[in-house]
Amino acid sequence: MKQRTITAVIALILFIPIVVAGGYWIDWLAAALAAVGISEVFLMKKQILLSIDFLLALLATLTWTVPKTFFNVFPKGVTRPGIYFTVVMLLLTWTVLSKNKTSFDDVGVYTLASLYIGTGFHYLAAIRNIDHVSLLGLALLGYVFVVVWSTDIGAYMIGKKFGKHKLWPVISPNKTWEGSLGAVICAIIFSAIYINLVPLVRDYTYLIWTSAFLSIVGQMGDLVESAYKRYYGVKDSGKILPGHGGILDRFDSMLFVLPVIALFFIKG
Repeated sequence: MKQRTITAVIALILFIPIVVAGGYWIDWLAAALAAVGISEVFLMKKQILLSIDFLLALLATLTWTVPKTFFNVFPKGVTRPGIYFTVVMLLLTWTVLSKNKTSFDDVGVYTLASLYIGTGFHYLAAIRNIDHVSLLGLALLGYVFVVVWSTDIGAYMIGKKFGKHKLWPVISPNKTWEGSLGAVICAIIFSAIYINLVPLVRDYTYLIWTSAFLSIVGQMGDLVESAYKRYYGVKDSGKILPGHGGILDRFDSMLFVLPVIALFFIKG
């Protein structure tokens, strides 16, 4: 517990100022987190990082993570999807050149992981950088943090005290229906408090219902990560955060919630 607390404090000391600063700072943070995230997928699969397939998977991931303005440096007509699919074609070509040491199944995992991780972390920065002058993006990202963190705390505390009925024991044996429902209620309560303190440009009732929906989405993100960790036979996605596991362990819910809330608030 002591190690967990120390890691959390240090991480927040580094993370919060970057989130507040926004701009290129959070763009670089998102890229770094995405790079670590895709490396954790390789490590869970027991694949080496010093390899052509990792470099291509990293490039595919970062193609989705970097801001839209990054592509302004390329000639007109060069787009994010175009670069991404070119990298995927190179990954597929590598299955031939490597004589199937990198398999078609491997490329499928890397392609899906790059979309899942790259898009999730892209919106971490993109949401923060909405209307930088008015700080709307900071307020909205704070709302996301409140929903996700209150969901996690509510699921743990209420599930521990009242949980009796297993939610999905094959995937995550410790989660319960009581904890899941409690998580949604906590998300509604704490987001309602946050919305009263930090007004957002949306109807109050709409945001409360959105909080409940995002809480469910976040819990699904948590279950998805539990599913692939169980498939690969690992307890944590990585070891970069002592006492907490890896980046994917800490951002599993966020990677689902951020793209969903972006659908309601931003374009691109």
